[in-house]
Formats: sequence, C-alpha cells, structure tokens
Amino acid sequence: MASTGDDAKADLHRYLRSVREAVLWKLDGLSEYDVRRPMTPTATNLLGLVKHLATIEWGYLCLTFDRPLDDVPDWFHDETTPNVDMWATADQSREEVVALYRRVCAAADRTIEELALDDTGRVPWWSDGSVSLHWILVHVLAETNRHAGQMDVVRELLDGAVGLRADNDNMADGDASWWTGYRERVEQAARTAAGL
Repeated sequence: MASTGDDAKADLHRYLRSVREAVLWKLDGLSEYDVRRPMTPTATNLLGLVKHLATIEWGYLCLTFDRPLDDVPDWFHDETTPNVDMWATADQSREEVVALYRRVCAAADRTIEELALDDTGRVPWWSDGSVSLHWILVHVLAETNRHAGQMDVVRELLDGAVGLRADNDNMADGDASWWTGYRERVEQAARTAAGL
C-alpha cells in the first residue's frame, strides 16, 4: 500500500535524514588531506560534496519556499565562480563545512515539518514555475543519494572503506582473498565479453 499525506512526507523525510547521516559518516576517520583530496579528473572530493549538498538543501528547501537562512556564506550567492561549492578552500575547515551542512539541514527540516506536501514554492533557476514540496523532496533525496554514491566510490578509492552506514556495510560476506577473487572474476568476464 502506498503512503499518502503525512505518512509519505514522513517516509521521504526519514530517507533523507538517513542518507545525510551516511554522507557525514563517509568523512569519519580520514585525514584533513583525504577529505579534500580530488580523486577524479573533475576533482570530486568528499568535503566538497558535503559543501555542495549544503547548497542543494539551502536552495531547494529554503529559498524555493521563501524561507531564507540568515548568515549563509558569500559563496552561496556566487554565480560567477564555477564549482565554488564543490571544494573546500584551505581556510574552510572540515568542522565549518560540516556545521554549515547540519545548520542548513536543520532549516530544511523545519520547511519539511511545517509545510504540506502539496504546498508550493518556486525554484528561482528553473523555468517551470511553481513546484510542490513533494516534488522538491523527491528531487533533493535523489540528488543527495547520487552524491552519496559518489562519496562511496571516493571513500573506497581513498582507503578501501565501504558500506552503507556505520552499523550496516550492506556488502557480501568475504575476506580480502574472497574480494580479490571476485574482482578477478568480474575482470575476466569483462575481458571475455569484449573479446580480449
């Protein structure tokens, strides 16, 4: 049976809160360098993704519903510097970025709690006109999960740590030897399929 009304909103909110926790968990135990380290040709890095997610929640769950958050950093409004929200400068501490993300999430939570799913707002950078809280919640949940997946890969590349969350890695049981063999089987299947 599909959830409707308050139940659907509670379901979406619960999943959003859960993925937020996973996002922050991906920073645990890493050095200052590793949380900032660009791991792809496009410089994808863990702390930058947290910073980016702060702007997503602020834009979609605060600005869209005319619920601005006081005292946001200037870079939230910077539309002239490409990717300004995708990396942390040397003077932006991990603690500062994480605290900002938590503060924006708390403001977003108030929006979610105080509005109904069919209440509408307007995304300033979209041309579609008004949008419902329901639509925006699904959008933010999808965006957050997409970036959490990027964080999964970046974290595994950094130190081999994998998993869904601290209390559930959601991975197949297997020791290092099993994973080496598994990777070799996947590699061989790829080579065979490609005729190599």
